[in-house]
Amino acid sequence: MDNDPKHTSKVVAKWLKDNKVKVLDWPSQSADLNPIEHFWAELKKHVRARRPTNLTQVHQLCQEEWAKIHPTYCGKLVEGYPKCLTKVNLKAMLPNTN
Repeated sequence: MDNDPKHTSKVVAKWLKDNKVKVLDWPSQSADLNPIEHFWAELKKHVRARRPTNLTQVHQLCQEEWAKIHPTYCGKLVEGYPKCLTKVNLKAMLPNTN
């Protein structure tokens, strides 16, 4: 859980418990731990580079740039995830190391 109020509400907590869903505690504002955030950053970089001037262009460019991102890029984001988690676990055990 990332401590977002909609994820920690009583209704959600009850549903998770009733459905026996196990969740991990998750640091809030931890985009570096979320592969999709890296994807969004890459997409934004490419869209901004094309300098859209209105919302219609932003929408169009998002679609175009999305189509250009190769599936292997997504695969690499997912493949690198365990390494990222290992680093986080090591830092949790050894907080004074970088």
